[in-house]
Amino acid sequence: MSDEAERALLAERIFAEQEERRRLGELLHDGPIQQLAALAQMLDAGLGALRAHEPARAEETLERALELARAATRDLRALCDDLEPRTLREVGFAATVRALARRTATRHGLEIDLDVEHASALGEHAQVALYQIVREAIDQAVRRGAPTRIEVSLEPTRGGGAVLVVSDDGPPERRSAVLEGLAERAASLNARFSSEVRYPRGSTIRIELPPSAAQR
Repeated sequence: MSDEAERALLAERIFAEQEERRRLGELLHDGPIQQLAALAQMLDAGLGALRAHEPARAEETLERALELARAATRDLRALCDDLEPRTLREVGFAATVRALARRTATRHGLEIDLDVEHASALGEHAQVALYQIVREAIDQAVRRGAPTRIEVSLEPTRGGGAVLVVSDDGPPERRSAVLEGLAERAASLNARFSSEVRYPRGSTIRIELPPSAAQR
């Protein structure tokens, strides 16, 4: 490998790490940190009820605090799994995306349709990067509004490339930062990124992976 290629690869890895840290910080702030802050308030209220000799109110408050603590534990466990999903290396891309889809569909009461069996032909680096894109696209679709259906497909192209498409029927508004983040992830794979909105509802992102990147 030439010095120029090594520098380009190093820059790509640094950029990907920076983006992952940014995404992780946002997820922690919007999820577990908010939950822990609410938990502290509930515990403080429960302690106040005990000191005021109001056992019924204290018990009710502590029960709600316990439910929130369990929810925060589940969210942190899911976040850890998403950061480095063991199943991605153990059982592959398709099974890992199915597990993500089940968690999301159950939690948010929506339908997620998958067609990703072609991923088994992709290289390990491509599978990890595409999983991160799918995860972020689904997460942002849920955060953006209330979709009832999300579709994820991964199809082969001539010469050994692949096309990933993620669409949903939620409100079409997308923050530019969301699309920029997804486009940057695609760029780290030397892939083409495009997006489309449909009014009054629906949006689609498309990632076209070249053969050179698909086999990495």
